[in-house]
Amino acid sequence: MSRRTALRRLAAHEGRWLISLVRWVARQRIGVAPGDLALGYAAAQGALVYGLTFVCVVETVGLSVLLAGLPAVHAVMLVIDVYTVLTILGFQAAAVTRPHVLAADTLWLRDGARREIRIPLERIAAVRYDLRFTKAPEKDGEVVELRVGGQTSVTVELSEPVVAVRLLGQRETVRTVRFHADDARAAVAALRARLTETGGGAATETGRGRATAPETGGAAVRQG
Repeated sequence: MSRRTALRRLAAHEGRWLISLVRWVARQRIGVAPGDLALGYAAAQGALVYGLTFVCVVETVGLSVLLAGLPAVHAVMLVIDVYTVLTILGFQAAAVTRPHVLAADTLWLRDGARREIRIPLERIAAVRYDLRFTKAPEKDGEVVELRVGGQTSVTVELSEPVVAVRLLGQRETVRTVRFHADDARAAVAALRARLTETGGGAATETGRGRATAPETGGAAVRQG
């Protein structure tokens, strides 16, 4: 990928979280059409984000006092500090305003303003509640984890792969997606119900005749 393309994608990312800040204040969600079901996931990271924001605000005030006699330096640091606070809040705003979306024929999974994965319901072989806490990304190239607060709580296995695009444009083939939802069990139930309605995919854990027993090893702490 060229440097110009990377910079363009980063600029687009900046624009998305800035728009999310405005939508957050207006209490609007992005990409949720009438009839779609929004699956929120921002609550798990809320305490961390707001705590970090508070620390940054305190630091901004402290530096303002310390640099009161250096107006030029104070102005530069103030701009940097304010932008840092906006970036942190934008991270949360993007998660709140860009929830996962269960549409009529698609499961649209999003990671704030950074990335998204669209999965046709007909390609879902199995879905289950699967709470995991992980410190490092899954090394299997066909598994994608959209972690929130270091955790995922829903696992979706696909009968056919989909292509996911990372922030800087890298494309990867995905057969298993793990993501977090604030109410994971309700999300699983809603997805299974939608699959039953459409007559595609798998409405139960067994999928299309394929066993999907809880995986062993790793960092799974509870499954259901």
